Amino acid sequence: MRRESILAVVVFLVAATADGEGRNVVLSLERASHGGVELSRLRERDRVRHGRLLQQQQQPFGVVNFPVQGTFDPYLVGLYFTRVKLGTPPKEFYVQIDTGSDVLWVSCKPCSGCPTSTGLQIHLEFFDPSGSSTVSPISCSDQRCSLGAQSSDSLCSSRNNQCGYTFQYGDGSGTSGYYLSDSMYFDSVVGSSSTSNSSAQVVFGCSTTQTGDLTKPDRAVDGIFGLGKQGLSIISQLSSQGVTPNAFSHCLKGENGGGILVLGQIVEPNIVYTPMVPSQPHYNVNLQSISVNGQQLPIDPSVFVTSDNRGTIIDSGTTLAYLAEEAYDPFVNAIMQTISQSVRPLFNKGNQCYLTTSSVAEIFPSVSLNFAGGASMELKPQDYLLQQNSIGGAAVWCIAFQKIPSQGITILGDLVLKDKIIVYDLGGQRIGWTNYDCASSVNVSLSNTGTTEYVNTGQLRNDASRPYEQNNVLAAAVAVSFLLQICVFPFL
Repeated sequence: MRRESILAVVVFLVAATADGEGRNVVLSLERASHGGVELSRLRERDRVRHGRLLQQQQQPFGVVNFPVQGTFDPYLVGLYFTRVKLGTPPKEFYVQIDTGSDVLWVSCKPCSGCPTSTGLQIHLEFFDPSGSSTVSPISCSDQRCSLGAQSSDSLCSSRNNQCGYTFQYGDGSGTSGYYLSDSMYFDSVVGSSSTSNSSAQVVFGCSTTQTGDLTKPDRAVDGIFGLGKQGLSIISQLSSQGVTPNAFSHCLKGENGGGILVLGQIVEPNIVYTPMVPSQPHYNVNLQSISVNGQQLPIDPSVFVTSDNRGTIIDSGTTLAYLAEEAYDPFVNAIMQTISQSVRPLFNKGNQCYLTTSSVAEIFPSVSLNFAGGASMELKPQDYLLQQNSIGGAAVWCIAFQKIPSQGITILGDLVLKDKIIVYDLGGQRIGWTNYDCASSVNVSLSNTGTTEYVNTGQLRNDASRPYEQNNVLAAAVAVSFLLQICVFPFL
């Protein structure tokens, strides 16, 4: 699911598996007659076996750092991205980090319409299946092919029994290709020890055709890093193999960009959690109300109830944020009523904007998004406003929350998610967050057993401060973000 935007350091947690070599261990269970064996002997056998199991479970996960570039700012980059290593020998690919999609896919050789250059000052790469000694195709009869059908239109070729896919996006662009299985490599760190070239077999998409906006070179990357909930998500694949926990976290830095992505749970005392809405394909949560300066807005709670084509989605693949139509006008009106008379309102290219010479933190109200379970997400003015330009020495700030006409969808993108730790606990079916300086280090749990072992990790470097071509048209940024919404919402 393509989104407009996303990612300066990424961190993976890699679990030490039962056999120490990245493979699952299958224990054969048989019914047997004890033939008069005393219970004390049976208990002793169990004690020895339990000891082996406990030793295996106590092995810590490893931590993996990947360099991350990009910012949320649509006038600069408008997306966060990282690098993944695929194939043998491994090659690096720049991929957009997207929690609103499920599949990792990269451009492949040959590819029709795939961009060969980009304005992001990176070198684009193409995956060559003939150049990897560990690659294998996914056949139509492979069970993993049916998992791919959860995330895309499945295309199985009877001619070569090859499992293919097609993604169609809201702006008319799309990509198609076929699935491959190959090695993904990690450089893991466990405590003070480091292990290079840890790997796991993963299924990913090999893109052979791209159309529409995907062909444009201005912000092109090598592919998409889908971190969704479906079976072919990298999270699902690695956790099912016992390589990583069934959780991930990110902390996207707003100013200058960069941040942290962890396959595992960041641990911080102030994180609050809300349940995920069950049986949904995306990271849906129950938004119940919105408050401005502590006053709850007069919005019918039914506006936020999850149903077909309704509800609230947390999505790092969206740059801005989108409110259900019934909630948008009360939100904007409440902002207008609380700001100082010295702030001049103006309407610019379809957006409510304000002209001011003062700091927005001093004159604009705080906003609270209130979720099920009593968890609130506190937004500073910079979390719902975006500076567009200046007029006569005064800054023009616009409300960057957008309205989706005639629809009840609320999407919380990078505008809201930046400068916060966001934890996606799939095992616990909950999502947590807290405001945080994403340039700082974080504590990451090293164990899924509930122990208090942590590894302290953070940014190794911030490549996102490189100069990028400036885009000074908010309307264009909004249009791109709107068009690149996920294809499962046909109303977009």
